[in-house]
Amino acid sequence: MIEDKFNDSEIFKRGILLVLSSPSGAGKTTITRQLLKENPHTTLSISVTTRPRRPGEVSGQDYIFATKEEFEQQISNGEFLEYAKVFGHYYGTLRHSVEEALEAGKDVIFDIDWQGTQTLAQKAPADLVSVFVLPPSLQILEKRLRARNQDSDDVVEQRMEKAANEMSHWAEYKYVIINKDLDESVDRVCAILKAERQKRGRQEGLAEFVKKLVTGQ
Repeated sequence: MIEDKFNDSEIFKRGILLVLSSPSGAGKTTITRQLLKENPHTTLSISVTTRPRRPGEVSGQDYIFATKEEFEQQISNGEFLEYAKVFGHYYGTLRHSVEEALEAGKDVIFDIDWQGTQTLAQKAPADLVSVFVLPPSLQILEKRLRARNQDSDDVVEQRMEKAANEMSHWAEYKYVIINKDLDESVDRVCAILKAERQKRGRQEGLAEFVKKLVTGQ
């Protein structure tokens, strides 16, 4: 009987930066919530924002709410991995929390726009996996926005006007899905995650493991 001395637990899989982007109302936030439920090794990147808190939102859970002055001080301190200004409000990702999660092998999910994605692509290209979520149609997109009852008619119109510009960046993403059915969309993103985790470059210690296999050590 050959002794089993190979242990693949020696291989550490570094976490992934999983970005989901879409025009507002296309479903990226709903997909994100479902991913977190179904994948215990994932965590959500909680953005810092200067926008007003909406009813039911919890600071530190939905967003970290800050004043404009506080946010700009954090910019000066270099605390953000990425940040952008959207509809007059700042949104940003704190560097230290993301790096800690990746080092612990956690996949970090980002619900950010194309501007933030471009910044992450420059700062952490090896860790980034980007997915753009498209709506089935503009009519359905507008229907979803109005069904949320969160924004005034003027804001809905602004979001619809911005949607065309946001969707024009779809080709900058590694993966693109059309969110016709929520469960199907979640399954597709889960499949992307599973495949990306197995990439050679994400498995630290793999070279040493193969060396032991080859030499019989």
